[in-house]
Amino acid sequence: MMSTFVVLPDTAAAAVMRARTALASPRVVSHASGRPWLVGSWADDRITVATAGPLRVAVIGECPIGEERLSELAAAVTTIADVDGLASLMPGFAHLMASMDGQVRAQGSISGLSRIFYARLDGVDVASDRADVLAEMIDAAVDEQSLAVRMVGGIALAPPLNERSMWAGVSSLPPERSLMWTGDRVGEKVWWNPPAPHLSLRDGAAGVREALTAAVGDRPPVRGRTSADLSGGMDSTSLCFLAARRAPTLLTLRWAEADAANDDADFARQAIRALDRAEHLVVTQRELPSIFDMDGVPVETEQPLVTTRAVARLRHNAKLLAHRGSRRHLAGHGADELFVPSPGYLAPLLRHRPLLALRRLREHRALRRWPLRPALAGMLRPGTVADWWHAQANNLGVPRTQRAPAMGWGLHAVQVPEWITPAGRDLIRQALRHTARQAQPLSDDLGQHQTLLAVRTTAAHYRLISRIYADAGVHLDLPYYDQRVIDAVLRVRIHEQADPRRYKPLLAAAMNGIVPSRILGRATKGEFGQDLRSGLADNLPAILELFADSALAERGLIHVDTLRNRLLAPQRDLTVVFALEALIGCELWLRTITCPRPTA
Repeated sequence: MMSTFVVLPDTAAAAVMRARTALASPRVVSHASGRPWLVGSWADDRITVATAGPLRVAVIGECPIGEERLSELAAAVTTIADVDGLASLMPGFAHLMASMDGQVRAQGSISGLSRIFYARLDGVDVASDRADVLAEMIDAAVDEQSLAVRMVGGIALAPPLNERSMWAGVSSLPPERSLMWTGDRVGEKVWWNPPAPHLSLRDGAAGVREALTAAVGDRPPVRGRTSADLSGGMDSTSLCFLAARRAPTLLTLRWAEADAANDDADFARQAIRALDRAEHLVVTQRELPSIFDMDGVPVETEQPLVTTRAVARLRHNAKLLAHRGSRRHLAGHGADELFVPSPGYLAPLLRHRPLLALRRLREHRALRRWPLRPALAGMLRPGTVADWWHAQANNLGVPRTQRAPAMGWGLHAVQVPEWITPAGRDLIRQALRHTARQAQPLSDDLGQHQTLLAVRTTAAHYRLISRIYADAGVHLDLPYYDQRVIDAVLRVRIHEQADPRRYKPLLAAAMNGIVPSRILGRATKGEFGQDLRSGLADNLPAILELFADSALAERGLIHVDTLRNRLLAPQRDLTVVFALEALIGCELWLRTITCPRPTA
């Protein structure tokens, strides 16, 4: 059961908003005044409410804190501003709400897995964990700019643009900020800043090990069993070995690979031999739905699901896990973002340790074939956040080299496929320029900024994917997005984590003695190109049929004939495949929402 809720201020005008929430038989948690505070639906084990004097605190979502412990933490709060300290102690990735003497506060998690949106209705600001709930309350229209950039950005679209609501009049709260009500009006307040990266790799690994151990071990399911992905990679395998320490009869799951060159299976077999008490389930290619299988793809009304290529497989596996009794499933998503630092760390390193920075640049170039000129230019002149977004707008449609390293304040250049219309390009350019005026660095340290950027880029999509598992009765648990784990990683000096001669050295050091050394020493990563090529070929007729009467084309955003010709032409690489899945997600979303209409 997926929880959803609306947050109301402690005012007489807000009290009547309870009836405006479009939720069947909602549950209600009240302010101390007796007025409704939280209105929504949630399972009993997904909410904890505590009272300490005039303060009421509610935690909804993934947070292993019981009422007694929450009451102890709340007792130290004397003003609503003190909730910052309480929030910093929250493990997991839950929503935190507080109500005290008429003042109200709401926030999500620093990873962005738990989000807060807000909108104004009849003179009252209300908030929710879902933008579409608010959109229905205020009868919002589609934000055309947000739709346009989702079509081309896909999973690589970065914050704050990927966190922007799809609905006009519905605002999104950045994860590092809390929402504070004064009467019926809200304001945003920064509650979290990243810690200084001051620890060595050795000292930091101990903190990461402790945080990951806690994240995996302290929230077992109330009913049923725990399962975990076991791809053979370091990320999911580490979670399996941590989980097996408390649940030896763990259920592991892996997909068989279509590509014979993928060596995931070899490393998975090593892990299976060591996890001899666990039950191991391998789903063969014949059993799996193909990539881009369009049959019964779920559609979120909140925003497009732009990772559509594997949705059918995820639904299949969620049902399979539920049938085997799993109620909590561990997945290693988020580890790449945390433990493979982006090259932006070289610019600040050049100022403090120039010889090391130049040596690292030479090693990176040798391994990744970076061209020298853009790499040096990026190190010497990384620019600002605004510069990066302005460059995306100015270079829209200009061919980019894929080998140029991401040295600036962004990660992935915005690419516009040839099927996007001039009107669509104009909307995208407007959104990019608006973002350039609004965006702020996530950290003063460029390397740390890029790490947080990567985490929040992908969290936006796993937030939606978790709902696919919830529909099957399985909670998708992502320990690498746990607040404690993120904090522990950010405290480690980035250049020690980013040694190009080693693969994920911080995670390997943290898991030393828990995961077999041969798995920790792996220097390869599984390749799934064959799955993508075969899936596109198998499902191309259904995809072409989907766009034959395209809702996006009706809005003037895409040229269907250009898209069709590009899909039917020989594919030199996977560029079209990656661009297509975001387009499919936007098309399905636009068809699903009620009475779509453009903004004024």
